[in-house]
Amino acid sequence: MNRLKHWQDVVNMVIGVWLVVSAWALGLEADRVMTANFVIVGLALVALTLGAIFVPKAWEEWSEFALGIWLIVSPWVLNFDIHLDATRNAVACGAAVALLSIWSLLTYEDFAMLRKPGMR
Repeated sequence: MNRLKHWQDVVNMVIGVWLVVSAWALGLEADRVMTANFVIVGLALVALTLGAIFVPKAWEEWSEFALGIWLIVSPWVLNFDIHLDATRNAVACGAAVALLSIWSLLTYEDFAMLRKPGMR
């Protein structure tokens, strides 16, 4: 059995699951656009992290990073920034996903081509 290569993907998966249920947990399910955003991004994040756990590829980490950036800007792009809880949720989850994805790219030895020689 393969050992888990990096724990960051497991954390991103947990964040993805949280995103799927967060609109209901925060009582914001009345806003369909916001709810759809959280559900779609959450499901995509879960799918990407499953792939990254079982068959790690750099493109999966870059895709997770892009989802994180989308989450950060989505309250303003989709115009739900008036909902403070939803905005905080999107920005915090997005920042965590983006940072963990970059961390994986910089520290995973199979993605060494992304680092400068001598960088660890």
